[in-house]
Amino acid sequence: MALRMRQTTDAFEQAMHQEMAEDRAHREHLRRAAAKRSRARRREQERSRASLRFVVLVLTLLATAAGVTVAMFEILYAVLG
Repeated sequence: MALRMRQTTDAFEQAMHQEMAEDRAHREHLRRAAAKRSRARRREQERSRASLRFVVLVLTLLATAAGVTVAMFEILYAVLG
């Protein structure tokens, strides 16, 4: 009887250790997946900010070119007129 109870206890203990190891592996998997999603989200945010900065740069350059052109022709008109 004592031997059977000892085997049952050992089996229970072994199952418990197995479950703890699986749980640890599952938590690690979830942590890595969350970190991967976080990195992807950060990359996407940086990409969208870079696109916005590029659009602002292009618009600034176009506005500067237009302003310089208008000012140049007005000064030319004033000098020749």
